[in-house]
Amino acid sequence: MTDSSSPSKKRDFIRDIVEADMARGVFPATRFPPEPNGCLHIGHAKSICLNFGIAMENPGGRCNLRFDDTNPAAEDTEFVESIKEDVRWLGYDWEDRLFFASDYFERLFEFARDLIRKEKAYVCDLSDEDTRAYRGTLTEPGRNSPFRDRTVEENLDLFEKMRQGRFEDGARSLRAKIDMASPNLNMRDPVIYRIRKMAHHRTGDRWPIYPMYDFAHCLSDYIEEITHSLCTLEFEDHRPLYDWFLQELDLSPRPRQIEFARLNISRTVLSKRRLSLLVEKGIVDGWDDPRMPTLAGMRRRGYPPEAIRDFCGRIGVAKRDSVVDAELLEHCVRQDLNDRAKRVMGVLNPVRVTLVNYPHDQIEYLDCPSHPEDESMGSRKVPFSRNFYIERDDFMEEAPKKFFRLSPGREVRLRYAYYITCEDVVKDPSTGEIKEIRCVYDPETRGGWSKDGRKVRGTLHWVCADRFCPAPVRLYDRLFDVRDPGAEKDLEARVSPESLKILESCPVEESLGRARPGDFLQFERVGYFVADPEDSKEGRPVFNRTVTLRDSWAKMVKNKKK
Repeated sequence: MTDSSSPSKKRDFIRDIVEADMARGVFPATRFPPEPNGCLHIGHAKSICLNFGIAMENPGGRCNLRFDDTNPAAEDTEFVESIKEDVRWLGYDWEDRLFFASDYFERLFEFARDLIRKEKAYVCDLSDEDTRAYRGTLTEPGRNSPFRDRTVEENLDLFEKMRQGRFEDGARSLRAKIDMASPNLNMRDPVIYRIRKMAHHRTGDRWPIYPMYDFAHCLSDYIEEITHSLCTLEFEDHRPLYDWFLQELDLSPRPRQIEFARLNISRTVLSKRRLSLLVEKGIVDGWDDPRMPTLAGMRRRGYPPEAIRDFCGRIGVAKRDSVVDAELLEHCVRQDLNDRAKRVMGVLNPVRVTLVNYPHDQIEYLDCPSHPEDESMGSRKVPFSRNFYIERDDFMEEAPKKFFRLSPGREVRLRYAYYITCEDVVKDPSTGEIKEIRCVYDPETRGGWSKDGRKVRGTLHWVCADRFCPAPVRLYDRLFDVRDPGAEKDLEARVSPESLKILESCPVEESLGRARPGDFLQFERVGYFVADPEDSKEGRPVFNRTVTLRDSWAKMVKNKKK
């Protein structure tokens, strides 16, 4: 890992804690602990940047990648590999520190036996429903389980039989013995092991019982000698239980749990359960659908990892929940792509233009810069002939005063080419649709500049109609067009019909037939695009729109300064 992989450094309360701990000789050891039951999303990126970033910023720091694979019902090796790919793509490397909670199943089982010996855990025969009923409410204390006072010997025997698979799913559980009257519901004798006769993606059928998250997490942190266990605010009420397990087992040195606000983005769903629902219902085309806020989806849409790290650095780390505008993420993407994306021309809604005074059989190649501000990107040769396409919206028969594009009698500039003037329009006699625009060109304006100094207000992009590459273009937009997409039951109804438009065969520059999957491009005057990493083939690229050129975030910031 190098410092170039870390987001913009921004002081926050967690880094202040780490700095104070380092002053007394405690070097940061963090971990990123995803559950392999789905793909990572942009919210996980914040945690990845924080955990790996702190390790990278401080001498002697380290960060583990540890999979919380304690629930075989939802986990899959496919998600393990996807998560590893996402972390690497984002720019981080766990080196030789890849771990799984399942690596520790034997030790966790022994820790549970130690709690039983200390009379801090017992085997309970209550069903899941009865366990919830005995738990009480926020205003009423819970009731002790009738099995709470079993002897140590009986509990050890029953727990061993649970491990041997002697009981059916749900027949028994192992619970911590804490306080059923605690105001914190998490401390009311929580279940720490449950019977689940289900194959595990790593351990197979070896274990018919599995530890609960709260039990496995703190002990995995201890085993890996984690110093700062960073998690989101919903785990704040779980911290007393985290500390209780470590204290009752007399474990030292103990990791410290620190909570921070999770990432919330407007017009975006960042709940793995809801994202799973979108996939299962076929509302989106898988976890890597470019409309999804998953890292796989953003990668396929053309979001550079540097832009995501920049975004995470800008939003910082706080203790209070808030909602970040989706426009800020798009702004970071535009800023990054503005520097790296080569400029090309593509027409999404074409109408044909014919230059009536241009030689019939002539095709010339114009020298066009690949980036107006970066000469190192070089230039490209773009074919030009008497026939070409422009955007249908760039022409208007009866144009208002402030319409500075093409209209009858008006002169405009073709980017890198010539000045042209519209003389006539050919329409379909049955529909009235414009089929062809007839223009004349000024041969003295080659390159798009007039030798006599006359100026025009409009500049249009174009694509040669005699030599071009026809390409499918997918216009992606936000999946939801409301600030808060709402509950699960509302998701399908709130999906924006504008979130995806597919244009089957758009004329783009001839050279784009050689575009490689993953190439970043700016279609001039249109937006930023990427050659789809999955569907693009040699000579047959498919382009995904990453983001439009319009930057509403930059505009908002500018207006605030005024």
